[in-house]
Amino acid sequence: MGDRRSSAFEPGAIPDRSAAAASTGDDSSDRVATADSGALDPSDAPDPAAERERIRTFLADEVAAANAAGLVVNMSGGLDSTVTAALAVEALGADRVYGLILPCNKIGAPHARDAEALADALGIDHDTVHLQPLFAQFGAVAPDRFDLHDEPVRSGNAIARLRMAMAYLAANATDRLVCGTTNRSERLLGYVTKHGDGAADLLPLGHLYKTEVRALAAELDVPEFVVEKPPTAGFLPGQRDADDLGASYEAIDAVLRLGVDRGLDAEAVAERLTGDVDVSAETVADLLARHRATAHKRTTPPMPADRGN
Repeated sequence: MGDRRSSAFEPGAIPDRSAAAASTGDDSSDRVATADSGALDPSDAPDPAAERERIRTFLADEVAAANAAGLVVNMSGGLDSTVTAALAVEALGADRVYGLILPCNKIGAPHARDAEALADALGIDHDTVHLQPLFAQFGAVAPDRFDLHDEPVRSGNAIARLRMAMAYLAANATDRLVCGTTNRSERLLGYVTKHGDGAADLLPLGHLYKTEVRALAAELDVPEFVVEKPPTAGFLPGQRDADDLGASYEAIDAVLRLGVDRGLDAEAVAERLTGDVDVSAETVADLLARHRATAHKRTTPPMPADRGN
């Protein structure tokens, strides 16, 4: 059994650099805000130190309950997967955590190098698998009517599902559980691929908004270049979550806290945020509509009748 660590990252363990700046045209105006931004009321945000211990205990308990050998984490070089891997190491020990790094195009290559450096710093066993040949073959055998060429949403979903297939192959081969990296902001907006990055055995960050994950990253001493990377799915050049979703996570989290957690309607949310958060009434309505429309991604498949088992 691995030895739990008090801290997965040691200061200075890896160089402070950012692949995102070199690979996606990042500049300082695009970078994320501070860890505590986005909370309308400080009492709304969970204590990062308490969450750190809570998640570590959760992971250790779930792995023990499943009698599993450890965890598999798909690592992208981004914030969520880095925080997830660090917490897994603290909960179980580095020898029980396996990292998979799965680039599928040139856009992902610099981020894959970041992920490799982070995995090395955590001391976990890891492999990098370039999925482009597999994705190309998948597209080649698919019926012409399902062409993936120049179809970014369709191809992005296919890549996400190939990544999860690889994660479960690793989990099956090593008797581990797949540890997902999705946060609450993504879950509530359905900003995940069904049976892709949305599929996992455990979601240790699933209850935390993106802005709360940033605060947890600071608690974990995650390298600054990871925290500063603009969130991106990484499928297209220059792609940003903020562009896909229509707002920054600071605004998104503020809207979801009021519209979902407190049950306010779109008009009330927009009025409440006026002057505090840079988000239009139209964007508020769009975000809450997206939450409602993606409910199917947060439930199990429906059946004609529930027989209780």
